[in-house]
Amino acid sequence: MKRIIVAPSILSADFADLKTELKRIEAAGANWAHVDVMDGHFVPNITIGAPVVKSLRKATPLTLDVHLMITDPQKYWKDFQEAGADIIVFHVEAVKNAKGLLEEIKASGIKAGVSIKPATPVSEIESLLDSLDLVLVMTVEPGFGGQSFMETQVSKIAALRKIIDDRKYNCIIEVDGGINDKTAKVCVAAGADALVSGNYIFSAGDIKKAVESLR
Repeated sequence: MKRIIVAPSILSADFADLKTELKRIEAAGANWAHVDVMDGHFVPNITIGAPVVKSLRKATPLTLDVHLMITDPQKYWKDFQEAGADIIVFHVEAVKNAKGLLEEIKASGIKAGVSIKPATPVSEIESLLDSLDLVLVMTVEPGFGGQSFMETQVSKIAALRKIIDDRKYNCIIEVDGGINDKTAKVCVAAGADALVSGNYIFSAGDIKKAVESLR
């Protein structure tokens, strides 16, 4: 049985004390820290930039999974790579040459992935899967934490799982949006390898128990 990667989203953490929050999820057994970068243009919210990622890098050994929800990822990704990101994920809807950007990111020595919004079909990224380290399926509209899980996206996870397995691609399927102990089971059953969860983990009385429940 595969061990599911749990990536708490720091979007739901206490921004006044991110170092302590990172230590909490690390002690709870999380694998990655998911960092949502929003520009107020590609999505209707503004969060953090590369300087914060640089500080996070100093504070934790956890894999920094940086999700760029921004209009010009090709312009800014290098800043995040230099700040210490281990994985950079950008939205396929935000670029014209996704293949080229993937090659650039991977050439820098870190992992690269693409994310798709709920309205974007798998067919939009099928030709990229052989180049990806990770594909991120959004099960909410990106922009804000605390939204409800969209059941309609489960078939997308299953479709990706079939393509990746049939073609033997080395690509992780990550899911983000409304993930809790119940929706996690649905996603894992459909083929997810990694789960991003914010409110469910950071609002839990027992974070370790919450992390384990997702597995």
